[in-house]
Amino acid sequence: MNSNTNHIPRKRFGQHFLHDQGVIGRIVDAIAPQPMSVSGERLVEIGPGLGALTLPVLARCQQLDVVELDRDVIPLLIAAAQGKGEIIVHQADALQFDFASLSQYGEKLRVIGNLPYNISTPLMFHLFEQRLGDSPLISDMTFMLQLEVCERLVAPPNSEHYGRLSIMAQYHADIEFLFHVGPEAFDPPPKVDSGIVRLTPYTTPPVDVGDHALFSLMVSRAFNMRRKTLRNGLKGLVDDAGFEAAGIDPVRRAETLSLHEFATLSRLAKPA
Repeated sequence: MNSNTNHIPRKRFGQHFLHDQGVIGRIVDAIAPQPMSVSGERLVEIGPGLGALTLPVLARCQQLDVVELDRDVIPLLIAAAQGKGEIIVHQADALQFDFASLSQYGEKLRVIGNLPYNISTPLMFHLFEQRLGDSPLISDMTFMLQLEVCERLVAPPNSEHYGRLSIMAQYHADIEFLFHVGPEAFDPPPKVDSGIVRLTPYTTPPVDVGDHALFSLMVSRAFNMRRKTLRNGLKGLVDDAGFEAAGIDPVRRAETLSLHEFATLSRLAKPA
């Protein structure tokens, strides 16, 4: 229960309310919020909860859209924000929300939030897919995530945390790990450590993968069978001639390949 509001955090929403003022200050400084009249960008928070991050961000940017699923915390949040700026609440599931609807005049979005651990990965990919024509709708995202997810996002090849998420996220965005956050910063404390990351979607991806759906399938297949060689894991997608053309030894395993090497294989892939 949060002592200031008597609101009981709900497990089904993955609620862990941030209360450490030092951590909150570091996150706000990392976001560096500005009024839309200055930045030309609209700031959006996912899962504001009781407003620990919302209120200091709102004090700097003066207008903030928030997407919140839990109906019970919304009146508490609105009351807390009185006199601090304009808060626009969208009661919705962020996984289903059309973020492009917030860009009324073609402005890009900056998205922030303490993401529930159980939806963080699909939510990031939902946001990557939000577009303004041929360009990303979102200029950057600053998120608190489970530390292990942060480590997977930034992992290089041949490292413990490198996998499908590393490849697919690094295809979509430049990713920077900012700092670690311990469980004691939350009420109730989660059973895992957290981290703050910044993701800046690429206007143009760093590699040419050819058919994106085929690239995604190939990466998924490779890591689903990560103990197998590439020849076995990608059977039916890349033949020996494809491996030879790519200059990649087919007895290697998925975790040894860089994003650029996966892109090369993707352009040579021929689905059966």
